Amino acid sequence: MNRSYFLKVAGLAGISTSFLSCLSVRNFDSAGKPVSNFAPVSVNTWNFQEAGAKAGDILGKGGKALDAVQEGVMVEEKNIKNTTVGNGGAPDRDGNVTLDACIMGPNGNCGSVAFLHNIEHPVAVARKVMEETPHAFLVGEGAYNFAIQQGFEPTNLLSDESREKWEEWLVEKEYRPVINIENHDTIGMLCLDHSGDMAGACTTSGLAYKMRGRVGDSPIIGSGLFVDNEVGGAVATGMGEEILKNVSSFLVVELMRQGNSPQDACEIAVKRIIKRNPGYKDFQVALLAMSKNGEIGSYCIHSGFTYVRSKNGVSENIVSKSFIE
Repeated sequence: MNRSYFLKVAGLAGISTSFLSCLSVRNFDSAGKPVSNFAPVSVNTWNFQEAGAKAGDILGKGGKALDAVQEGVMVEEKNIKNTTVGNGGAPDRDGNVTLDACIMGPNGNCGSVAFLHNIEHPVAVARKVMEETPHAFLVGEGAYNFAIQQGFEPTNLLSDESREKWEEWLVEKEYRPVINIENHDTIGMLCLDHSGDMAGACTTSGLAYKMRGRVGDSPIIGSGLFVDNEVGGAVATGMGEEILKNVSSFLVVELMRQGNSPQDACEIAVKRIIKRNPGYKDFQVALLAMSKNGEIGSYCIHSGFTYVRSKNGVSENIVSKSFIE
């Protein structure tokens, strides 16, 4: 290698290093405190705009992503009119409302609860599992007892409206998934905060009139939710059994790690489900993803899935691309 070529290579390397360093250095305010280069943003499944606005408000005030996702989805957990999440959720075949939820922080830690009775905010219990126990997953009676020990109050979750619909269902006792109808519209949420940290949460009352003890994808880390703070995160909604079989949220994040955009990653993951199940026209699956730079992608089998993006104080409902229009 001659001297002039060496100097050229060294010079280019120096420029590249300086450029990359500039990207990682934060600006400083008048008080000398670092100012993040990240623009906070929240995304959540379906047209749950109040949930998105709540998370966006927390992020806009400098709050952490983990707090934003929890407080955001809790809006729907306590919404008695939402028959797919939390209080007022549709019961199982025996008339019991059981809830599933998970939460995942930027450090890779996570907590989940499933088959939880009589507790309005399963996502808050999931966070307690994550932060107060050596475990990642509690179910059924164990999850309920833990929640009571942590100070949660027992609540009757079966609303009059949900009870009346269940009683109507008892006449025929017929079950089949209804595409884009509120019998399985989980809320999954991803938040990116000022520090560039990402967290996620997912919560649901599960399929309406499900078999007692049934648990879908929502509380399963890697299926209903997955976050990798180096890459991004993904959440899922729709037919939980199909999402579980393909570990879809984890797959989306790994595809992003390989260099795919959030949009491409969601499309590849949904098409894998379609390829593996010839009956895909009979159910809905939707995936929503966000990368570490705030880029968003979503894809679903059937048209009709939407998601909310909350940024700079504005919440917007966006129609997802779909395989079947």
